[in-house]
Amino acid sequence: MPSIVKPRVAHPSLRRNEVGLTVRDYEGQMSTLCAGCGHDSITGALIRALWELSIPPHMIAKMSGIGCSSKTPTYFVNGAHGFNSAHGRMPAIATGANAANRDLTYVGVSGDGDSLSIGIGHLCHAIRRNLKMLYVIENNGVYGLTKGQFSASADVGSKSKKGEANLMSPIDPVQLALSIGATFVARSFSGDKEQLVPILKAGLAHRGLALIDVISPCVTFNDHEGSTRSYMYTRQHLHEATEASFVPPQREIVAEIAKQGGTNVTLHDGSVIHFSRVPDNYDVSDRMAAMQYLREHPAEVVTGILYADESVPEMHEMSRTPSTPLAQLPYEKLCPGAEVLESLQSQYR
Repeated sequence: MPSIVKPRVAHPSLRRNEVGLTVRDYEGQMSTLCAGCGHDSITGALIRALWELSIPPHMIAKMSGIGCSSKTPTYFVNGAHGFNSAHGRMPAIATGANAANRDLTYVGVSGDGDSLSIGIGHLCHAIRRNLKMLYVIENNGVYGLTKGQFSASADVGSKSKKGEANLMSPIDPVQLALSIGATFVARSFSGDKEQLVPILKAGLAHRGLALIDVISPCVTFNDHEGSTRSYMYTRQHLHEATEASFVPPQREIVAEIAKQGGTNVTLHDGSVIHFSRVPDNYDVSDRMAAMQYLREHPAEVVTGILYADESVPEMHEMSRTPSTPLAQLPYEKLCPGAEVLESLQSQYR
């Protein structure tokens, strides 16, 4: 339990969202992470995004695995559902939960160790199924809970706190996701909330799985000179491929937004992600072009919404499951009895 408990009283001047809640209603417990940890900045961005979208807390399901990153769900939306799974198994648990109750908004928070080592197979199959969820990777290049060993995302030549250089090639979650058919891929920096919040909002509104790789420096084990996941290195090498702003349809007239110099991607609910000041040859709807763009900028941390495709059906649409969540179906529907089972089996004999 945290040593400091947040006061429950909110200032009366705090603005309320469409469901009548203040941003304080989307907060969680006090963080026990190291002071200055990038993960806490991501927590703040998630709180802001969920509040601005007016998602009722009881309709949110927070999922995580093991690691510093997997403590994050404790720190936002106390009133949400939550499940902390085994190391690397968060996508599998989220898939089962989503299969049972498709009405919830699923937010999975993982780390580069949790998702790119022991859990990489589960991540790949969640992408393959296009599971409707926001999948945030808090990427710091180290195992913070076990004293700073290199993770699978550490760059070649990046130095540990003890001075040891990493010699193994990294697994880039963005390029991995693009290569196996992900329908929404983005990257951001924990220290840039102005960019991160609208990207999170766009990911939450996406039709399927929205993978967002967030560079999140570990201030204890990976924020020193020689690290390629430090605050200084990241700020010096940031390169925004796109600048994203999330525009809810009820608050903007989409027809009046100028399209010159940018690309509009219309989401399934009518919302629009608007991109501006992108390179002339960059197309957010072109998967191969996105992969090529990343390869052409290997020394930069390319940020923004890098790819989005709303045409691919999500898991329930592919499986043709009923619109009513399985969790809400009566027992008689879920288990119709031996005679119905026998009749079904006879069709395959």
